Amino acid sequence: MNSKIDIKQLESEPATHVQSSLNNVQAGVKIQVKSTTGFHSNLRRLVAGLGFLAFFGCVWLQWGGHQAVLWDLENRQFLILGLTIWPQDLYLLSFTLMIAAFGLFAITSAIGRVWCGYACPQSTWSWVFIWIENFIEGDRNKRKKLDLEPWSIRKLFKKVTKHLAWFSVAFITGLTFIGYFTPIRQLSVDLMTLNASWVTVSWLFLFVILTYLNAGWLREQVCLHMCPYARFQAVMFDRDTLVIAYDEERGEPRSPSKRKTQPDWVDGGAQQPGDCVDCTLCVQVCPTDIDIRDGLQYECISCGKCIDACNGVMDKLNLPRGLISYTSENKLQHNKGAFLSKRFMGYSLVLALMTGSLVYGVYNLPSVDLEVDRGRGASLYRENYLGEIVNSYNLRVMNKSQGVQTFDIDVLGLENAKVDGLNTFSLKAGEVSQLAVSVTTQLTDLQQRVTPIQFKVWNSSDTSENDTVESRFVAPVR
Repeated sequence: MNSKIDIKQLESEPATHVQSSLNNVQAGVKIQVKSTTGFHSNLRRLVAGLGFLAFFGCVWLQWGGHQAVLWDLENRQFLILGLTIWPQDLYLLSFTLMIAAFGLFAITSAIGRVWCGYACPQSTWSWVFIWIENFIEGDRNKRKKLDLEPWSIRKLFKKVTKHLAWFSVAFITGLTFIGYFTPIRQLSVDLMTLNASWVTVSWLFLFVILTYLNAGWLREQVCLHMCPYARFQAVMFDRDTLVIAYDEERGEPRSPSKRKTQPDWVDGGAQQPGDCVDCTLCVQVCPTDIDIRDGLQYECISCGKCIDACNGVMDKLNLPRGLISYTSENKLQHNKGAFLSKRFMGYSLVLALMTGSLVYGVYNLPSVDLEVDRGRGASLYRENYLGEIVNSYNLRVMNKSQGVQTFDIDVLGLENAKVDGLNTFSLKAGEVSQLAVSVTTQLTDLQQRVTPIQFKVWNSSDTSENDTVESRFVAPVR
C-alpha cells in the first residue's frame, strides 16, 4: 500500500489580489464599493427594509397604554406586546438568546453566512451609509476621482453634505435605540425642551458616535477584525453548506477576448478561454474587497453582490448565469451531497426543543407572583392563651400584569385552621404588597410535628391566573 501523500507545487506569484486587499485594509485605504442591481441586491434591500420597519416602528407602538416594547430599567421590567418580564423571569430572555444562537448556527450550517450579508445590523447600516455616499458623491469611480481631487467648494459641499446625512441617520438610530430603554415619546419631548438628563444625553451621544464610526468609517474592518463570528464560522461548515463560489472549471482560463464576437484562443490555440472575462466587477462590488475567484475566504459575508455583478456580465455576453453562485463543495466537485446535513438536523432539533420550551414558559407565565417567608428570627411556633398552636408568615404578592388586579389568598392543607391577615386586595401594575399572616389550629388536629401546607393567590376575575407556594406548619413534639 502506497503511504505517500501527493504534493501539489504552488507557483508563487508577484502579488495576489488577496494580499493586496489585505495590504489596503492594513494601510487604511478606503474600499470604494460599486453599486449593483439584481435578485440578491433586491432581496437584501427587502430584508433590510423589514429590519428597519421592525427597529424603527416597534419603539413607537402602544399596547395597553404602554410602549409595546420597552426595557424599563428604572422599574426593573421588560414590556413586550402586553407581556411583562420581571427580574425573576429573566431566564426567559436568556433562553431567547440561546435560541437565537442555535438558530444562527443552524442557518450557517445550511446556507453559510447569509446573516452577515443580509440581516446583520453592521452590514445593513453600512449599506445605508454607502447608498447615501453613492447618492451624494456618485458611484465608485466618481467617488475615487473626487477623493483624489484637490479641495474645492464643490468637493467641500459634497463631503459636508454626506457627513451631515450620516450624522442624521446615526442620530435617528441612537434615539431609537435609547427609546427601547426610556419611553421614546417622553424622551423626544425632553430632548426638544432641553429637559433630558445628562445620563440620557450621554448614552444618546455615545450610540450616535458609534453608529457614525461603525457604518461610516470602520465598515469592513468590523467584519474583518472585530466580529468573532467570522473567525469561528468555519467550524459550522461542511461539504454541503451553501457558500458563494466561483466555478473555476467553467471560468478558467480568464480572457478579455470573450467580449468579442469571435473569441480568440489562449496560448496560441493550446487552450480555449473560459467564460470569465476578467472584468473584476466581482471585486469592485465586494464590501470587503476580496476576489471570490481566489477561493472562499473568511472575509466573505455572503451578500451576493458578486453574483449579481457577474450575472449581469454573463447576460450581456449571452452566456449562462451562475459562473459565481451559491453552491456547495460537493456540487462544485460533482459529488452527490445530502439535502439536509446531520449537523443542520442536530441544530434544528435542539432549536425546536428550546423554542417549544420557551413558548410553554411564556404561555404559562403567571400574572401574579407569591413569595412566602417564615420571617427571620421568628420562633417556629407559639402557643396562645387558648392552647392553640400559631405559626407566623410573611407574604409578598406582586402584580406582574400591566393593569390593576384584585387578588384573593387562601391556605390549603390544614383543616379547621384559622387565618388572620388574609383579605381581598387590589394592586396596581407592578405593585407589591407585604402581608403578615398568622395560621392557628388545635394541637389535636395535627397528625405530625411538621405539616406541609400551601399558600395560594389568584386573580379574582380570572382564577386561572394564580400562583401557589409550599410552606410548612410546625407544632410541638407530641
